Amino acid sequence: MKRLFDNFSLRFYFALIATQHTMANRGNFSGRLGFILAAAGSAVGLGNIWRFPYLAGENGGAIFLLVYLCCIFLLCYPIMVGEIAIGRAANSDAFGSYSRLGGKKWGYLGLFGIFAGILILSFYNVVAGWAFGYFLHISFGDLLNHNNFGGFFGEYVNDILDLSSVGGLTNSNLVFSLVFMCLTALIVSQGIQKGIEASNKIMMPSLYVILIGIIIYSLTLPNALSGVKFYLIPDFSELKIQTVVDGLKQAFFSLSLGMGALITYGSYFSKKENITSSAAIISIADTSVAFVSGLMVFPLVHFLAYKLNINPQEIGTSGPPLIFVVLPQIFYEMGPVLGRIIGGSFFLLVCFAALTSTVSLLEVPVAYLVDQKKWKRKRVVWLMALIIFVCGLPSMVSQGMIPALNSLPFYRGQDFLTFIADMSDICLTVGGCLMSIFISRKWGIHNMDVELVHGNSTYMQSRVRTFLHITIKWIAPILLGLLSVVIILEKFFGIENLI
Repeated sequence: MKRLFDNFSLRFYFALIATQHTMANRGNFSGRLGFILAAAGSAVGLGNIWRFPYLAGENGGAIFLLVYLCCIFLLCYPIMVGEIAIGRAANSDAFGSYSRLGGKKWGYLGLFGIFAGILILSFYNVVAGWAFGYFLHISFGDLLNHNNFGGFFGEYVNDILDLSSVGGLTNSNLVFSLVFMCLTALIVSQGIQKGIEASNKIMMPSLYVILIGIIIYSLTLPNALSGVKFYLIPDFSELKIQTVVDGLKQAFFSLSLGMGALITYGSYFSKKENITSSAAIISIADTSVAFVSGLMVFPLVHFLAYKLNINPQEIGTSGPPLIFVVLPQIFYEMGPVLGRIIGGSFFLLVCFAALTSTVSLLEVPVAYLVDQKKWKRKRVVWLMALIIFVCGLPSMVSQGMIPALNSLPFYRGQDFLTFIADMSDICLTVGGCLMSIFISRKWGIHNMDVELVHGNSTYMQSRVRTFLHITIKWIAPILLGLLSVVIILEKFFGIENLI
């Protein structure tokens, strides 16, 4: 019996050493601040700077902001806590986490999340490339000498092989998107602390500084307070079911939920740290960027309306035109010097926001191949970057260069990039729904509690525990399941006004 006990002890000892060695090889964040900045960077992105303001403009301004805040803290925060807990408990990538905690079949949910991350990055990098090109053209080129910004944007996204020089700079968004993907790969290839954490420690504070600086200036412009009023004073007559649906979709997209990014980041998070409070800080950081982005954009839009002597509602603020047509026109109205400074700063802000997100999106498939296939990180990073860049080419050429991709007959005449973006929305809500079912029905919510006690000794007696249980067990599966069905029927079958 003693010999058996000794053999078991030795096996346990060596298994523990092997586990610690594996954890060391995977890398970890240096501490709570590094994790929060990286996870907040994953959440903060184009969804905050570009997508949130135009959705707010379409959905009544302040009332959309109110709905968005409710969605973030009543539904998305619990999902975030659950994802981080899964990753830290399993200490693995999305596939490995679901497999270890729920069995091989649940590993397919992890693969689904990895697929969603690849899908999002394929089109996200295209839009990020547009922003990078605009930053260069406004800061160092002569874009603000043009007055037909709609025409410039149409030509810019239409021909990706246009290598002609405009103001001394190439006009090919193929080049800009490729450079942006290379920057992303360079950061991820450096590992968790030296790459992802270190870059976010620079970019996240810089993002806030630029954003606040532009806001301070925008509030001094004529008619700016009219934009603030539209954004901050809710008109409850504008509240519609579509407002709630758009608010929930935006919250999920903005926080990078349902695709394995936070599971992956959670696997690098120390057991000594508090998940519930860290997730709260991340949610607040992401929401604050979205909030102040609206506080930046709407005063600028109302300033343009004042300059052109038109109603602000007449200014198109839907989708890419808000960022790439309307705002450059606003910078043009500021004059050649100030417009270049403010415009260049704005697009640098967009680039920082996009880069913090592309880094987390690329890390999701990279972590899977490093953990499961034992491939070398640097080799995997550059291989996946190349594959995803190639996967993004159809989105890139769908803006007019290839007519067949510009109007998809099976998708109500929408272009391929819009199709991929909408597919991403579906993947996120489905992923979040299945994740909540996994916790409550398979892994066990009591096991999530055990994980959340690490770093938070008072968790079991807190009201947060009750709130998380109710949301993850009942509210999240039902609401996200319904939302997924609504999005599919609306986007693929054109059936609207279902609820």
